[in-house]
Amino acid sequence: MSALNTQPNVARPDDLYELLIEMHQGLSEPESWRLNARLILLLMNQIGDEQVLRQAIAAARGRG
Repeated sequence: MSALNTQPNVARPDDLYELLIEMHQGLSEPESWRLNARLILLLMNQIGDEQVLRQAIAAARGRG
C-alpha cells in the first residue's frame, strides 16, 4: 500500500505556483474550471495509484 507524501517535494514551489496562476490568464471562469479539471485528471493518471489518490482527496477535504 502506498502512502500519500504530504512533505514538500517540489524544488521550486514558487515558480510552479506562478505557472498555475499564469495558465489561467485570459480565461473565463468556466474555462478556468475546465482547465483545472483537465489538469487534475492528467495528474491523477500520472500518479496512477488509487489508494494514494483516495488519500489525497481525503486530505484535500480536510479528512486526512
